[in-house]
Amino acid sequence: MELDLNGDLGEGCSHDAELMPLITSANIACGFHAGDAATAHDALILAAKHGVRVGAHPGFADREHFGRREFVLTEKQIFEQCAYQIGALFGLARAASIPLLYVKPHGALYHLACRDDAYARPIVEAAALFDLDVMALPDSRLEALCAGRCAFLREGFADRRYLPDGSLVPRSRPDAFVTDAEEAARQAEWLLRGRGIQTLCVHGDNSHAVDFVRALRAELRRQGIVVNPLRTRREKPPSPP
Repeated sequence: MELDLNGDLGEGCSHDAELMPLITSANIACGFHAGDAATAHDALILAAKHGVRVGAHPGFADREHFGRREFVLTEKQIFEQCAYQIGALFGLARAASIPLLYVKPHGALYHLACRDDAYARPIVEAAALFDLDVMALPDSRLEALCAGRCAFLREGFADRRYLPDGSLVPRSRPDAFVTDAEEAARQAEWLLRGRGIQTLCVHGDNSHAVDFVRALRAELRRQGIVVNPLRTRREKPPSPP
């Protein structure tokens, strides 16, 4: 069993350099919900150094609430904001000599797009504009609307608990977070077998993220799950020996 391990980085937190070697994909903040051009560029350079795949992590322009407050916007506004953020990161990725491969919306934008076509559709349009894949929850509206437009990467979460319908427990609830690496690894196996996930997310804004990811990788290995990069349709397979 194999899983890609992705993390949200470039958000201005202090441990990107320690986290980057522990993950295989990095979702780089585009400056609206957190971070700026410098933190994004630094994260892209780190990713290139460690051979980590990178994707754009656009969110609502809501730094006060870290992009986790829902906004009512038109499809045109969502498309414009996502295209703007992805385009900026696309340019910085080229400067860092690393390809941008996918889009994973952040926070409230992610959850709205997973359940509402009016938010999912403009994100798919923005991803298609840059010929990028989309990463989000399985069986979501994003997955449905990607059909025939963009490849879809099925994502699970290591450090968040789930509701019976497959959505995440709201952050406001005391049982929203998984902090024990053994429990997180068991959840990862359930998600891999039962929901067909391809990539597992860990949040980089957690102050204990580095210790958690190290312990998680050890537990995954103990359960026979190998952490390997997920190859996208835009990446060429390695040449045969």
